[in-house]
Amino acid sequence: MADFPSLARQTWHQLEPVYASVYFAPEVYAQTAALGYAATERWPSYFALRAAPLGAATAELVTATFYSFSPRTVAAHVPGVWRTASPEAVLEARTRGVDATLRAMLGDRIDDPGLAEAAELARTAAESADLAGRPLAAANAALGRPSEPHMVLWHAANVLREHRGDGHLAALQAAGLDGCEALVSFAGIGAAPVANFASRGWSEQEWAAARTRLRERGLLDADGTATERGREVRDEVERMTDELAAAPYRALGADGCARLAELNRPAFTAVVNSGRLPAQSTLGILTVQAPGPR
Repeated sequence: MADFPSLARQTWHQLEPVYASVYFAPEVYAQTAALGYAATERWPSYFALRAAPLGAATAELVTATFYSFSPRTVAAHVPGVWRTASPEAVLEARTRGVDATLRAMLGDRIDDPGLAEAAELARTAAESADLAGRPLAAANAALGRPSEPHMVLWHAANVLREHRGDGHLAALQAAGLDGCEALVSFAGIGAAPVANFASRGWSEQEWAAARTRLRERGLLDADGTATERGREVRDEVERMTDELAAAPYRALGADGCARLAELNRPAFTAVVNSGRLPAQSTLGILTVQAPGPR
């Protein structure tokens, strides 16, 4: 019997770089700069691009749905980003930017029949997702259906990753980990260096307080390294996240998941080898180079 929670994780690793290109591509920055967002500062356009499907979201709503950002950091940008441009204008800019980004990175492969097949498989998975309790996934799914294969693939990857992310927040809450504790515990297992999380805006005092709380629960050692119990808690978070993300991939079946991974590989390789993504993200996914053929 296929292990669909594991397939959900594996497919997410394949699709995430394609989705994440929106936040690092000069083509997207050009579009947001034209709206008035500073091209030299990442966060105003990031919050606008990711939150726009929610409408003119408040700081409280963005803090709740993004979870791991300090409320203070969110409030520094939201709702101010909507004074620069409306959510509708941001979404139109996002679409133009993603289109230009993927065309630049894929080149002639934009018309590859394999890309079109990958897009339809990804769309089938995305449209099979149960959106109850998944606000970011639901908001993106409601934006409509693109027609061009590269945009279908990106849109589906977007819905699927937000579907997974919404479920991940449920798993973190079930484990009793607040936004800062989620990052501290993740760093504690060595998933990513502590410095990678500085952009989330938690102060040294808030980070230290979260460490203390986790240490008192027996989840961290004095140096911030996860204890055996701490690793068990994080393993349970990831297990629950995978299970909550599995339904769309059950709809594809094991063969469909394998086919999607195979057909998406050229897009994955083009994005990762473009050098635009960070070598290691706060998700703990290494993107320094794409895997070779298998």
